[in-house]
Amino acid sequence: MAKRDVDIGLIGKLADLMEEKGLSELAIEDDDWKVKLQRGGGAMPAMMAPAMAAPAAAAAPAAASSPADAASNPNAVKAPMVGTIYMAPQPGAANFISVGSKVAEGDTLLIIEAMKVMNQIPAPKAGTVKEILVSDGQPVEFGEAMVVVE
Repeated sequence: MAKRDVDIGLIGKLADLMEEKGLSELAIEDDDWKVKLQRGGGAMPAMMAPAMAAPAAAAAPAAASSPADAASNPNAVKAPMVGTIYMAPQPGAANFISVGSKVAEGDTLLIIEAMKVMNQIPAPKAGTVKEILVSDGQPVEFGEAMVVVE
């Protein structure tokens, strides 16, 4: 079997398709090659993401409620994937939100980096940010409460 060069463009398109369709796994096979992409398996080490130093003043304090209380809050925005949280569009930029921020439906709350893809997480509804339960650079699991918007 001849060695085949990896088509990075194809892999990127497949990853985009997975995101668009909400797939957690995709496999394609031809006569002499196969590609299998998987996400959300929990095998992504936190050290894969580059460390981003956040200014101390930019970190938003979380409210006094426990994470378990926030996870059961019907207004909690939960992580749709496993990845690393980024609170700003780029290092040194202002955070997307802070406690007390007013957001419109669809506004970006934060970014989750998963497999080197930056995924903007939109506000599911208009409201006020009551709690921020994650911090910049923190790994997040699927279904973990990140923000409370009321």
